Amino acid sequence: MDVDELIQRYDRGDRAFDSIDLRECELLNADLSRATFDRSDFRQARLGRTHFHRSSFREADLSEAILWGTDFSEADLYSAILRDADLSAAQLTQTRLERANLIKVIFCGANLSRAVLDRALLIEADFRPTSDQRTNLEEANLREADLSYAHLNEALLHRANLEGAKFCRANLSTEYGAENVPTDLSYANLRGADLSYADLSGVVLHNADLRDADLTGTILDNADFKGATMPDGTVAE
Repeated sequence: MDVDELIQRYDRGDRAFDSIDLRECELLNADLSRATFDRSDFRQARLGRTHFHRSSFREADLSEAILWGTDFSEADLYSAILRDADLSAAQLTQTRLERANLIKVIFCGANLSRAVLDRALLIEADFRPTSDQRTNLEEANLREADLSYAHLNEALLHRANLEGAKFCRANLSTEYGAENVPTDLSYANLRGADLSYADLSGVVLHNADLRDADLTGTILDNADFKGATMPDGTVAE
């Protein structure tokens, strides 16, 4: 199947496109909402600004795909492979990404508010802001996700569930600049999280839950723990 046939079938009302091969295709600014692409191959595809609202990509392969500004809101990407994909400024609100392979994915400026990334692999993922917006992970579920070596500078993680997540050597620090704002982990659940050797310089952790978290070698310069429950169960003033 090529892109033209896909669009024609969609326009006729077809929504089932499981296991199709669209490697290296270019599909920009299209609307393919509520379609099914389970186990399909989109490796190195260019799908910028295409709408996949409430579509399904379970176990699909989108490795190295260009997904700038693509709308995956409320989509199902369970166990999808997005290694080395570029999701800058993508819409991923309430998106299901459990167990997804997101190693080295670029999320700069993406909106992941209330997304589910339970047990996802996010090693070396880049969540830094774009020139005009922060990466939004507010209320996202990242339980037991692996964010080792990830760049989360200035990300919004307010009330995120990070229980048991791995942040080994991740960078959550606030980068210097007049307009930069600190990474926000206020009210986040970091219970049992591995923050060993991570950089939390200047991070806001108001009322965060850090019980049983591993802070071995963690850089905490100017981090704000007001009201946070610390690893030993005490509450910071």
